[in-house]
Parts: sequence; C-alpha cells; structure tokens
Amino acid sequence: MVENLSYVLIHSPLVGPLTWQLIHHEMDKRGIESIVPTLSDYPNSTLPYWQQHAESLVKSLARTPPNRSIVLVAHSGAGPLLPIIRQSMVHSIGAYVFVDAGIPRNGAGRIDLMRLEDPEWAEQFHQTLLLGERFPNWNDDDLQEIIPNDTLRRKMIAEINPRPLAFFTEPIPVFAIWPDAPCAYIKFSASYDWDFRQAKQASWLVREVNAGHFHMLIDPSVVTNVIVNTVQELGHHKAG
Repeated sequence: MVENLSYVLIHSPLVGPLTWQLIHHEMDKRGIESIVPTLSDYPNSTLPYWQQHAESLVKSLARTPPNRSIVLVAHSGAGPLLPIIRQSMVHSIGAYVFVDAGIPRNGAGRIDLMRLEDPEWAEQFHQTLLLGERFPNWNDDDLQEIIPNDTLRRKMIAEINPRPLAFFTEPIPVFAIWPDAPCAYIKFSASYDWDFRQAKQASWLVREVNAGHFHMLIDPSVVTNVIVNTVQELGHHKAG
C-alpha cells in the first residue's frame, strides 16, 4: 500500500491551497508523491458547491497514472467532501485521512454537522448567515496566534473565501457503502473534539497532536511524519 501511493492534500473550501503547500514541499523532499488541488467554484454555476469542488479536484488527477492508489487527506471543511470526491474518481482509494476535519453524514449540510457538535453556537451562526453575513471573515489579528509567521498569515488571509448561507445549508451526499477504505483521524485542536470522538466510536485509527488548527503551516515536518506514519499503520492493519 505504501509504495504506490499518491497523497491528495485537500484544503477547506473556506481557504485555499496554501494550507498544504509546506506539506507538499516536505513530501517532495522525501520522494513522496503528493498533489495539492485547488477547489474551484463559480458564482454563475447552477451546480452545488460540493459538485463543483469534487469535479475540480478530479481534474487535478488527470495526470496521475491509473495504477496509483490515492490517499485523500482532508483538512477542516474538506472533510464532508471526501465521499463525493471518491465517488467521482476513477483511481483506487487507499485511505481517507481527516486532519482536524468534519466527518460526513449523508444528506447533512455543514450547518447540520455544526448543530451536532454545538447546537447553541450553530444556531447563532445560522442567524448571522440569514442576515446576509458571510464566513469566514478572519483578519490579521484573528490569525496571529495560530499562524505567527507574518508572510504565511498574510498569504492565508489573501486566500480566504467567505461563503454565504447557501454554502453552509446545501446537503452533501454520501454513497451507501462509504467508507470503502480504511479511515484515520488526526486531531489538532479542541474545536474538533466531537469529530475525534466520532472517529473513535467508529474504530478508526486516531492520532492527536496538541496544536493549532493550521499546524501544517507551523511544523510541516512533524505533520508529514504523523500523516505518513498513520497511513502506513492503516496499510498494516488492512494487510493483517
């Protein structure tokens, strides 16, 4: 499983591919094949956001040999997209890795998943969206502690993609036999305690790193180690 893998590092639709660029460079130095696609959508499209994102990702795999096994690695808001991305792929799937990411439920929108985690906060958030606000609206001060490097923080802010109500309420499908490959959950922050517990209850392989939500921009070597070692362990479990 390990020798014929391509890691597809998927950023949240709320931000951009900078999320994974340092991990991509670290994997490249180690001779590990990885791809950092950009999730694209268009304001004039009639397709759901999730469908646009899945289709844009699959296009990024066009040059990946069909005999390569794909590991889908999702951060944050990319988590709920993994089943639909997998269903759109022609490559085989080696594993799913959720990194401080939401876990999908069939037909649930992002606001529905938030309600499972924190109903009171989710309702307040929903009300702000109903008033026409978009999220995220982070500024430099908001991210200074979690991304202390000035250059990286400014690049992250430049990629922020504030989303309207429709993005958070659209139902995202999950096909019936998902997950069809081993799953792992890597938790960085307390914000994803609920998802971490769900992964444990599902008997997924779980790992915990006491860090911030964007730790891949802080210590890419450590995060790469955790991801690669976790996938290797998943492969051993599968072989066993």
